[in-house]
Amino acid sequence: MPIRNRFAELHPEITAWRRDFHENPELLYDTHRTSGIVAEKLKGFGCDEVVEGLGRTGVVGLIHGKGGSGGKVIALRADMDALPILEATGADHASKTPGKMHACGHDGHTAMLLGAAQYLAETRNFEGTVAVVFQPAEEGGAGAEEMVQDGLIDRFGISEIYGMHNSPMVPFGEFAIRSGPFYAACDSFAINVRGKGGHAARPNNTVDTTLVASAIVMALQSIVSRNADPQQPLVVSVTSFRTESESFNVIPEHVRLQGTVRSFDQDLRDVALQRVKDIAQTTAQAYGGIAEVTMDEIPYPVMDNHARETDHCVAAADTVSGKVNAQAPRVTGGEDFAYMLQACPGAYIQLGVKTEGGRKAGLHHPEYDFNDEVIPLGCSYWVTLAEQRLAG
Repeated sequence: MPIRNRFAELHPEITAWRRDFHENPELLYDTHRTSGIVAEKLKGFGCDEVVEGLGRTGVVGLIHGKGGSGGKVIALRADMDALPILEATGADHASKTPGKMHACGHDGHTAMLLGAAQYLAETRNFEGTVAVVFQPAEEGGAGAEEMVQDGLIDRFGISEIYGMHNSPMVPFGEFAIRSGPFYAACDSFAINVRGKGGHAARPNNTVDTTLVASAIVMALQSIVSRNADPQQPLVVSVTSFRTESESFNVIPEHVRLQGTVRSFDQDLRDVALQRVKDIAQTTAQAYGGIAEVTMDEIPYPVMDNHARETDHCVAAADTVSGKVNAQAPRVTGGEDFAYMLQACPGAYIQLGVKTEGGRKAGLHHPEYDFNDEVIPLGCSYWVTLAEQRLAG
């Protein structure tokens, strides 16, 4: 693999940054420490401009090429936030904050983009401007949308934007991408079931919310099997079932269900969300109960890669690795980079971190830890993409 020699030299230092971020995870928009370190390093690298507080706690660094500030502007984006998970890696650099951890590799994303920024600021072997974008709140807070609304694209004149995510499903050192819909639209729902509580020995005097909620869970499974086109991917999952009582002899008054819908087609998405509401309400009514359905306030849209920019990613990845799957399978996970791709042409690629006999934990698992060995490759990809897109 043609890794830039400079990244072999910087590898220990970038790894140290990554592990520091891992030890000190921050959630959603509360990335003040991480954002501050990112801004300080960008200034130390000699970036021509560093803007803090974009999208609340986002950071943008501008690096002009050898011709100065004129010409095209492309953006490279990394996410900074962690997850509300209790870490179980046992690593020396494990989280110092119980209940928070980098279980998705955003610590690695931030470190790799910082490494690329340092190299680009040192060499400036391109024409135009590279904007390095460090985003908060990818994990459910729609930080990408917040940064776009705060002027990210227009303020800096960005004409193309690119993202990257590590993947423990892709072999180490390989890349995966596809044009068009790549990551699913992500919606979540909550169903509050109300009935009539009472003594478990006298169920005839109650409206059993556990029974009602169970019937709703089973009925929701018909959406995929009977309402969706078999040629269109769709996921409807109920992930939480909570009653207000934990006693063996009490029929609870309330039960709360939560779940998610994942889709790639807007029409099917609309159908599925409406069916969740209809099925919950009518099923509860049939059992004598009431179901109140609410949808999430921040649904993520389908992440749709632009065709031309996907080709640019493939070219850069092929230069660096020589192993690129340009027809990667679609991912039912959500990704708020979708908001940036709605506002600007661009594409999103996966970087493989899977090793034979290596770590088995997947993303969002308490034992997941970013594979530091991939850092030089990720940095080299960012630099190669920037230099190819801004070649003189």
